[in-house]
Amino acid sequence: MYQRVLSIFIALAIVFTVAGPQSAQADDNNLIIATATTGGTYYPVGVAIGTLLSIKLAKDNGITATAINSAGSGENVQMLKNKEADLAILQALFGLNAYQGKGPYEGNAYKDFRAITMLWENVEHFALLNDHVKTGTIEDLKGLDGKFSIGKRGSGTEGSGRTILTALGIDPDSLSLEYLGYNPSAQAMMDGRIVGANIPAGPPAAAITQLYAQLGADEVTVLDFTDEQLATIDKEYPIWGRYVIKAGTYPSQEKDINTISQPNFLACRADLPDETVYQITKTIYENLPFLHNIHKATMAMSLDRATKGLPAPLHPGAEKYYREVGIIK
Repeated sequence: MYQRVLSIFIALAIVFTVAGPQSAQADDNNLIIATATTGGTYYPVGVAIGTLLSIKLAKDNGITATAINSAGSGENVQMLKNKEADLAILQALFGLNAYQGKGPYEGNAYKDFRAITMLWENVEHFALLNDHVKTGTIEDLKGLDGKFSIGKRGSGTEGSGRTILTALGIDPDSLSLEYLGYNPSAQAMMDGRIVGANIPAGPPAAAITQLYAQLGADEVTVLDFTDEQLATIDKEYPIWGRYVIKAGTYPSQEKDINTISQPNFLACRADLPDETVYQITKTIYENLPFLHNIHKATMAMSLDRATKGLPAPLHPGAEKYYREVGIIK
């Protein structure tokens, strides 16, 4: 059943999506959804949401949605600001910093976006070749001998990676950094051109699956975070929490991975029409099984969690739907 649904989805995705932002132009009825690189979770989930909205809303509402890949949260915030995208998947960290004018947005807060829903947990996967693993925790990146991919320049991956490492007293710029997307990072590790990579995504992340399938647990490790390391990070940025990637999530993964995660959420331009956002929210939550069948990360989505921990105000259209179903009073 899953394979049949996936095949149908892929066929539809060809119709309703494009490969990148160069051909995109935001429009209130032909919506652009900014995601991230193709090897993570943002892109396939964004494609699924775009396909779902187009199938359900094109005929009666004249609304279609196209998912595009991007460098991730950092670029997505800018695309919303420039009206190059109508919707975007964002890390909570970037949403919080942008709205409050913190971190890279210090003195330049961007408040013209709104939240629609929480999505799933963005789970930290700091992968390292076993020749360089000592403690098996994130501490192994301190003084790392070898090239490490921090993520594409300006991406949410780079931003969250730098934030985490800095909070733990590891200067990211002391590492020999490469700036690669998820799949190129995995390929570079398999080729021996880099020794590690930062790949935050909802499990199972395609790039991590590829690493474990090709190299095996004997050659690659996703690093743990100790409780003390988590507490140190959370003290400065109270958005991360414990996340356990259960054994068997990835090929040859025999042990749980004790990592951390932050929420991802679906954001939109603040000036998007209320009725459009209402229909988007309603369509997503009336068709969750469709998303569940496309990517396991969306299993975390539910109405009970939809408004939890949002780093920006709800769009009035989303708020209208949540009031109708009794999630907010």
